[in-house]
Amino acid sequence: MPSRAVNAITAGLLLILAVALVVQFGFLTPPLDPSDYENATLTVRDDNGTTLATVDVRVADTDRKRYVGLSETASLDPGEGMLFVHDGVDTRAYVMRNMSVPLDILFLAPNGTITTIHHAATEPGESGDELTKYEGRGKYVLEVPRGYTNETGIDEGDTVEIPDEIE
Repeated sequence: MPSRAVNAITAGLLLILAVALVVQFGFLTPPLDPSDYENATLTVRDDNGTTLATVDVRVADTDRKRYVGLSETASLDPGEGMLFVHDGVDTRAYVMRNMSVPLDILFLAPNGTITTIHHAATEPGESGDELTKYEGRGKYVLEVPRGYTNETGIDEGDTVEIPDEIE
């Protein structure tokens, strides 16, 4: 039968582990404010170099910013969005967790070429298992108001110019 000392040590280690997990996943951190993000203006061009649109974005370049995304955003005007920056190219899945506005989700290659576009509706719920996964391959993901790509003629194969300071 374990002694009280062993039980106390075990309880202490479990408490430390719980606190570490809470801190690691950001449960104790305050909500992100738009001023916590860097801002940039992106230009979208077709294969002839014609400008199709410009998008003023907040840059999500940390794990926490990428996880929160636009979920704390009540509305988006046309030409506004968020650019998610990842370390490298990979197949990624985005969900509409806690979203108030529907989105167009664009996956971008490292050179800014649009590889995939999804038109995503808002969904009830918070669990990633219950939410539709919008998949694509890229280093960047651009989210804009749903319908913006149709309104501006943006399509797969067009290019989003990523400013050098973001790359």
